[in-house]
Amino acid sequence: MLEWLRRIDENPATERIIMALILVNAVTLGLETSASAMERYGTLLIAVDRIAIAIFVTEILARLAVQRASFFRDGWNVFDAVVIGVAVAPATAAFSVLRALRVLRLLRLITVVPALQRVVGGLIRALPGMGSILLLICLVFYVAAVMAVNLYGQDFPEQFGTLPRSLFTLFTVMTLEGWVDDVVKPILATHPYAWIFFISFIVVTTFTVLNLIIGIIVNAISEEHAAVEKAEREMMHEETAPLAAEIKALRAEIASLRDDVSSSKRR
Repeated sequence: MLEWLRRIDENPATERIIMALILVNAVTLGLETSASAMERYGTLLIAVDRIAIAIFVTEILARLAVQRASFFRDGWNVFDAVVIGVAVAPATAAFSVLRALRVLRLLRLITVVPALQRVVGGLIRALPGMGSILLLICLVFYVAAVMAVNLYGQDFPEQFGTLPRSLFTLFTVMTLEGWVDDVVKPILATHPYAWIFFISFIVVTTFTVLNLIIGIIVNAISEEHAAVEKAEREMMHEETAPLAAEIKALRAEIASLRDDVSSSKRR
């Protein structure tokens, strides 16, 4: 029985079926948000949703039976189990928020698409390096917010009257969303040289620090790709090593036979 489950679990067709089912389930979950769709096809959508959950649970249990303790040593397996656990949790009043979290099961697509796994692995690998950059940007924000309160807080209390308001205003400036008309132009009427402060802030935060974060993420994803390719090459080498040794032995045996034939002819 376990061997049969193992063959099914390792069959590439199983992965493709699960991927297709996740995509179908994504469509049904989206349609369930439409009142008109639920009115016309509600029974069918709910049935498809429950069938998908049943198949997902069965697949997780089969994988657990095959892999046993090693199932929990793979982070992607644990991720799958948590997502499916949320999907089957009762959506009663006490757990009503879990009903909204059912859509998280679509994130299982990450576990069946290797390219997505590499991207997520790269993001996770980038987290330690991003910590120092985030600390730097928080420090820049704090210093700039305190300066803005002292410079413009008295004349523009709605934007810079308090430290929290100043932080929020500077965050909108960093996003470059309406910062000229909504923030800078009114201040320039009273403080003509305010543009120096805001341009410097944008250059430091938007164009420098955030690009550092992007650079760290891109580098981490590249390292993740390289690590995965190296692991695949090593696995391929391990699989082909016995065959290579056998071929080498056959070549040596053929060479020995040729030498024997040559020596016999000389005699």
